Amino acid sequence: MQMKPSIEFGTKKTTIPNNGSSEQITSQIWSKSGNCPKGTIPVRRVSREDISRASSPSHFGRKTPHRYSFLDKALQHKGNFNITAEKITHARPKLRSEAVLIALGFNFIGAQSDINVWNPPRVQASDYSSAQIWLLGGLSDTFESIEAGWAVNPRVFGDSRTRLFTYWTKDGYTKTGCVNLLCAGFVQTTTKFALGAAIEPVSTTSQKQHYITVSMFLDPNSGNWWLTCAKNVIGYWPGTLFTYLKHSATAVQWGGEVHSPNVGKKPHTRTSMGSGQWASYLWAQACYHTNIRIKDYSKQIKYPTYLSEYADEYDCYSTKLHRKTYMSEPHFYFGGPGQNSRCP
Repeated sequence: MQMKPSIEFGTKKTTIPNNGSSEQITSQIWSKSGNCPKGTIPVRRVSREDISRASSPSHFGRKTPHRYSFLDKALQHKGNFNITAEKITHARPKLRSEAVLIALGFNFIGAQSDINVWNPPRVQASDYSSAQIWLLGGLSDTFESIEAGWAVNPRVFGDSRTRLFTYWTKDGYTKTGCVNLLCAGFVQTTTKFALGAAIEPVSTTSQKQHYITVSMFLDPNSGNWWLTCAKNVIGYWPGTLFTYLKHSATAVQWGGEVHSPNVGKKPHTRTSMGSGQWASYLWAQACYHTNIRIKDYSKQIKYPTYLSEYADEYDCYSTKLHRKTYMSEPHFYFGGPGQNSRCP
């Protein structure tokens, strides 16, 4: 077991927008009463009632199978990809809707962003809504992925609170992987953060924005993928879990996801993504990723050279990569209300 990474993701220039009206969340409420003793970690208790909400115990805390057709192209080419509905027709999810910013075609060994934290106004009991980073590799049908961010997931957690989460798969969510520590895979090392514990405070439309900084990076000495959040090293995904991600990722996504049996149907799910507001509402209204960075084998931390925006259902959840001025840090805004007059 590796107790700490042999390297750090590195430093980055942090941009605090709107005259310091952003505040990083660096702890969880439960830790104010103390941390776990050395040699132990905090683990959120799973009850029989929690498991009974799943369609079956084997599906508890797991996503449904998915396909990313652009990964096949990313393995063959490098450069700018224009992700469009035509090019991603066969990968259109049946049970999920994504609104994302995508970097493709390079050997990524790390990704990072600041994600402002919201509590979506509506998340139906059978759904979940997340704001997260994905690092992806492999083939479209059996891709590998590591993921982290915040989510509201009533079926797993039994409520509508916003919580820290991780995820992994090595076969496109078909048989492997799970959220947090519900199956063998992710190795937690921190005593200060609990996966699945609530994140507070959350952002509001009163201008005060609260965010978490999420970093995922490859340790070249061990081959493990490390996760840090809010200045804390959380733990790692062992490199032995993967084939393609043993060495690097070929795609990074920043954005949000809604999973529902009523995605792409009429009536559409009423579950919100992000803050529940359209991306075009911008600062203090919409959810965002900012200080978006990647690391490749140049070992430099940098803003991605080529980026594409994509939303599965633009009338339900939208995206907008925005700079306030030419020299300001880009913000990637995303989200929406779900069912509305444009998304019946």
